[in-house]
Amino acid sequence: MDEGYTGYLCSVSDDARGEGEYAQNRIDNQKIADFYGMKGSFEFLMPHHQMDSIGIQDLKQRFIFLIRSLKVDTIVCMDPWGHYEENPDHYVTGLAVEAARWIAGSKDYPKHFAAGIGPYKPKERYYYSRAKETNNLIVDISDYIDKKIEVNLLNTAKGPAGNNGVKLRERLAKEGKKLSILEGDDHTANFNYTKTFVFNRNKILGEKSGLQWAEGYHYMSDIPSADNPTSRSEIEEYIKKNAISI
Repeated sequence: MDEGYTGYLCSVSDDARGEGEYAQNRIDNQKIADFYGMKGSFEFLMPHHQMDSIGIQDLKQRFIFLIRSLKVDTIVCMDPWGHYEENPDHYVTGLAVEAARWIAGSKDYPKHFAAGIGPYKPKERYYYSRAKETNNLIVDISDYIDKKIEVNLLNTAKGPAGNNGVKLRERLAKEGKKLSILEGDDHTANFNYTKTFVFNRNKILGEKSGLQWAEGYHYMSDIPSADNPTSRSEIEEYIKKNAISI
């Protein structure tokens, strides 16, 4: 978004498991969208931890509609080809998003065209996976790690950030112990807890890549380049060089 993108957040499951989480998740998602300055936040309200039982067509069609109507260029989502993913909500969402991306640029669902919404295909995908085995792109987030922490602190219903720094400080106090990173006000304790424990993997990945902090993605692009020319661009280039007037 700092590069000029317009952002939208899409929460797929209703996150209804757990006391009080359903209502708080609605609040958290909107706070996160507002924090980033996103233009909208969508709630699909699919059944939490049961998305492997739904018809994927419904989910896919919702994504196709959003991709076309919003003219989505870039997607950040769970990797549909990631291995060792335990959460059915994650891999079902990834599969639906990738299928929707592929179909959104076709002539399927002509009822959209009748409403004035034409085919549109996203150009870039940043897919991420639990085990990271599909990573082919390392992104330097050293300038954004503090912002990443701040937005995760807004995710109070699900964590793993939220109020956990304060909770750990309280537990240690009962045991007659303390950690220096948890001293100060509640926000400082939660912030330092998250940076030290929750996103330590980003620090480790960064150090392996000669960076301070990093994220790994399975990056895929349909943007023509010297290394990745599309068949259509090759055809047009050939016509430009070889066609003669008749």
